[in-house]
Amino acid sequence: MGAIHAVGTLLQQGDHVIVTNNVYGGTFRIFERIFKNFGLEFSWVDTSKLENIEKVLKVNTRMIYVETPSNPMLTLTDLKMVSDFAVTNKLISVCDNTFMSPYFQNPLDSGFDIVLHSTTKYINGHSDIIGGCVVTNSEVIAEKLKFIQNSVGAVPSPFDCFLVLRSTKTLALRMERHNENSVKIAKELEKNYSGKIKKIFYPGLESHPQYELAKKQMTGFGGIISIDLGSLENAKSFFNGLKIFARAESLGGVESLVCHPVSMTHGAVPKEEREKFGLNDGLIRLSVGVEDYDDLIEDITTALNNVKEK
Repeated sequence: MGAIHAVGTLLQQGDHVIVTNNVYGGTFRIFERIFKNFGLEFSWVDTSKLENIEKVLKVNTRMIYVETPSNPMLTLTDLKMVSDFAVTNKLISVCDNTFMSPYFQNPLDSGFDIVLHSTTKYINGHSDIIGGCVVTNSEVIAEKLKFIQNSVGAVPSPFDCFLVLRSTKTLALRMERHNENSVKIAKELEKNYSGKIKKIFYPGLESHPQYELAKKQMTGFGGIISIDLGSLENAKSFFNGLKIFARAESLGGVESLVCHPVSMTHGAVPKEEREKFGLNDGLIRLSVGVEDYDDLIEDITTALNNVKEK
């Protein structure tokens, strides 16, 4: 959140920002309930389509902020499309790259000005620090961010920095295992559990509407799978049946976690807003860890026995 706050502080009163409508709940909260009080304007749109972005462009638009894949619907935004749009319209382009990590996706290579990560997640990967980072290849932006960081005080402790640097040594190994487990789980659920699961959201499935874009701009598909179980009752039954997947809002650690976004990560997003991008009471987000695949799929399928047929 300190990293997101720093990026928002690059703007001035009266500036307008175009934002992906399905982002981390904390992003929605800080933009709508804090930055709006200081005179910033926000337009929340599905940034996977260029026409949606073009419709909300204003004379005072200064930034476009995307999250891809989005949290938790795993909708992809074409990075090159957005960076070209930003250059044409003289906007600062920002990408929250938390879900992919630098190992699987590199928005700066697609022309973005700024990349954000929650270092709490994959970059650290051991669920023992809270932090964020802002990355840019612009000297001008870097100097501004350095000043903001020094002035505001959102600075991690030396030990937290040590832990994150420690974890970068195993980032490649961990991401490959997250990806391997997730691809196998998603394919197994799609093939054999369609009667229990209303819809599976994972960019590594050929059935994902943006599968080709995923292959184009990502070198892996990540460790997050979202499943729609159709109702809050089914979501609760599934939760109660899990043994290995621990209940937590976080993600990206070596251990597998499960989250109910409506009541956890996205609790601050109004119902009418979240339903616009498909986030309903029956949606579950799985952060697939690096444990043994057979143990994980057994845990999931056993929990699905508690779910009513759709």
